[in-house]
Amino acid sequence: MHLTYFVAAALFVSAALPANAQIFSDSDARKAILELRARLGDQERALQQKDVELAARLERLETAQRNQLELANQTETLRQEIARLRGQIEALTNEVATLQKRNRDLYGDLDARLKKMEPSSVSVDGRAVAVERSEQAAYEAALAQFRASDFKGALAAFQQFVARYPQSAYTPVAHYWIGSAHYALKEYKSAIVAQQILVDRFQDSTRAPDALVSIAESQLQLGDKRSANRTLGRVIKDYPDSEAAKVARERLPATR
Repeated sequence: MHLTYFVAAALFVSAALPANAQIFSDSDARKAILELRARLGDQERALQQKDVELAARLERLETAQRNQLELANQTETLRQEIARLRGQIEALTNEVATLQKRNRDLYGDLDARLKKMEPSSVSVDGRAVAVERSEQAAYEAALAQFRASDFKGALAAFQQFVARYPQSAYTPVAHYWIGSAHYALKEYKSAIVAQQILVDRFQDSTRAPDALVSIAESQLQLGDKRSANRTLGRVIKDYPDSEAAKVARERLPATR
């Protein structure tokens, strides 16, 4: 198309020249036209090459744009996937935290129950012994009543204790407090019976000499000085180095 245009233009120019200006021969004209045609061909090929190059560049740009769009889509997809995974991780983290708290509470409750069931090491009249926690709690509750001067309540509590825990390390001491509660209630005969149980069944108990002194005091309250004298003499004889023996020596004059 370009070549035809330029050839026509050349012919038009040539025809428009005055006759005296047409000094070129036909061969020269043809040569000029051929040269012009060759130049035009070269230009047209150059333009075509340029078109090809531009088309290739355009294709590359379009491909790059498509790649960028695809990359953007992939990036957005990845963002959404990351957000979803983060949500799952947060949910799992909360679930794990809940389970851990539940386990801690469960283990804490179980540990507390086991501790209640495990024996507790306590000192009973200077000796370290193992007792059940429920046993210890029952004894301490009864003793608290005695110390609060609730002698009837303490008496009932200690009697329940020795019935429930006859083999307890606290049992000798419980019998002593039973006798002491009877004495505080002025039930002297019952006090003697209770303390005598301690002396007869638990002769090795550190409370035995104290129980004998308590028996002597009840005997004195009943007016039985002779029995009180014998009882105090037994304390001095059987437990000469005890604190109870010192008390017995001090109380002996009252039995004469």
